[in-house]
Amino acid sequence: MEMNQYLEVFIEESKEHLQACNEQLLELEKKPEDIKIVNEIFRSAHTLKGMSATMGYEDLANLTHQMENVLDAIRNQKMKVNAEILDVVFQAVDDLEAMVHSIAEGGDGKRDVSEAVAKLKLIEMGQSSAQGEAKAEAAVALAEPSAAVKSTYDEFEWTVIQQSREQGFETYEISVALREDCLLKAARVYMIFEVLEKIGEVIKATPSVEQLEEEQFDQEFSVTIVTRQSREDVQQKLLKVSEVEKADVVPLSLDGLRQQEHEKEKEVRTPSSPADSIVAETLPKEEKKVPAAKQASNKTIRVNIERLDILMNLFEELVIDRGRLEQISREVNNQELHETVEHMSRISGDLQNIILNMRMVPIETVFNRFPRMVRQLARDLNKKINLEIVGAETELDRTVIDEIGDPLVHLIRNALDHGVETPEIRKANGKSEEGSVILKAYHSGNHVFIEIEDDGAGINKEKVISKALKNRIITEQAAAVLSDKQAYELIFASGFSTADKISDVSGRGVGLDVVKNTIESLGGSVSIDSKVGQGSIFSIQLPLTLSIISVMLVEIEEEKFAIPLSSIIETAIIKKGDILSAHNQKVIDFRGKVVPLLSLKEIFNVPSEHQEGEFLSVVIVRKGEKMAGLIVDSFIGQQEVVLKSLGNYLTNVFAISGATILGDGQVALIVDCNALIK
Repeated sequence: MEMNQYLEVFIEESKEHLQACNEQLLELEKKPEDIKIVNEIFRSAHTLKGMSATMGYEDLANLTHQMENVLDAIRNQKMKVNAEILDVVFQAVDDLEAMVHSIAEGGDGKRDVSEAVAKLKLIEMGQSSAQGEAKAEAAVALAEPSAAVKSTYDEFEWTVIQQSREQGFETYEISVALREDCLLKAARVYMIFEVLEKIGEVIKATPSVEQLEEEQFDQEFSVTIVTRQSREDVQQKLLKVSEVEKADVVPLSLDGLRQQEHEKEKEVRTPSSPADSIVAETLPKEEKKVPAAKQASNKTIRVNIERLDILMNLFEELVIDRGRLEQISREVNNQELHETVEHMSRISGDLQNIILNMRMVPIETVFNRFPRMVRQLARDLNKKINLEIVGAETELDRTVIDEIGDPLVHLIRNALDHGVETPEIRKANGKSEEGSVILKAYHSGNHVFIEIEDDGAGINKEKVISKALKNRIITEQAAAVLSDKQAYELIFASGFSTADKISDVSGRGVGLDVVKNTIESLGGSVSIDSKVGQGSIFSIQLPLTLSIISVMLVEIEEEKFAIPLSSIIETAIIKKGDILSAHNQKVIDFRGKVVPLLSLKEIFNVPSEHQEGEFLSVVIVRKGEKMAGLIVDSFIGQQEVVLKSLGNYLTNVFAISGATILGDGQVALIVDCNALIK
């Protein structure tokens, strides 16, 4: 069977299983006695082994097989978890990740894993002789499955059946016969499988499901099912399906299954059906009903991001035409046209929400890799560091998610190496020995903010300027007038590093310039705030890249501007007499808070032709906890528009995030409220 059709599924599922291994190993390090965690890791490793063997990736399968043996010994309490074992298993997971990455890049997935395999074998052999004898006696005590049974089920299916039994499920082999005068055999098969999937999990079908659907069988076929229901209940439900003549339900004998599990052959056998190994999930976990797991797998589909991009581009064109139709409808004033356009607007609005949600991914898919990375780096640097993650559920467009991982890796490495001090220095400075790094994500307006905050030494402004002068990044005249923030941002210059010595972690003069370039290429920005002795905050601002956004259209003289609704708190009409002055800044009292006023006419240099009246139209906007009032000439109304970039020539236009084409063909600039609020 052609394997390429399964490759994408294999890569995605392998990454998920490896991520699960990493997360559970970190948990196991905190709770080494918790066998449930070991079972979770074993389940992920075993599924990965079966998938790898099916796809023909021998190095992956062999290493996972050896890792599985160690985990099996731990979960059967033949050895205890310790730091040495965890380090070796972590190394094995690193090798597995490297091989999966190689496959994803179009490679063959081969890697020299002899060192990791040797270490795992040594750990496995490190059991006492008494334990070894007990294992041998247990093996003899268990009967070997018959040759017929062994040939019926492959290794993956046996594992599923065994794990079901451990969780209290029954396994039945069912022989179903249809009446000879049955006309639509495929329809009956579908109805039978529908009944079975409601009460359990189908493990195997003979002939295969594809052959049954194509009616490539006589009148009889067999199915193996895992369920909690009794044999009689299963039989009765099947006999209720019309044109089923008989349904023999026989419990499957599992004698000797543990023997097969513990005394596995050294060679990894290939399952008979690639689809079984790749598409099927391992058993439903404890306290989880089988039907729910089955339904979930049926309702999930993986879609290539390029197809979503094409769908998004087509819908953008539809939104522009929708705006044009709405304007024509208002001008023509035809009731039937008005009703049709209104209905089309509602339908396309629902469609728009679905398309946008399809592209959104929680940022935890990126954040998940960092606890493991911080653990390892802290050990390499001989530092004690606690990583706190806040707002991992914040959603971001998939295209941004794919690009933001590497910049965050650099910034976290920088915080650990340059920011957080060693325990001795922290203790001498009156701090706790354990440093803190907080990784935080949150929405603000049409943007997502990611902050990396540490409670380390902060950035030494004089040291930064001295290094910048030495590397000829700035002149002495420029250095004399630099503000603190401008000085901090010098560390983003190419080749800049303040490291006193080069380490494996950082200090080679690369990294932060790449971070800045990558973030800016995504239409975002990065800024730094720091206090010597107290720590630093690196703040990344990223667009959601939702190309369709809801805006409030406003007018300034003859120009139209769009303010994203996600940034707006409310609109207000205020008297000129209510405007106050504080620190040479116009402010108003808004619900007990002092809010600065900004005139968009002045900010965007719009030529003034009309004299301001006694009342002013103000849009109150926010960025996080901070607010501002934007003075405009008039409000036009709410509208959904397509956000278009200004292109490569207009990348640094202040406070404008893009433009949109309105229904009448006019171009309206979209205001970036975050840039206006400091």
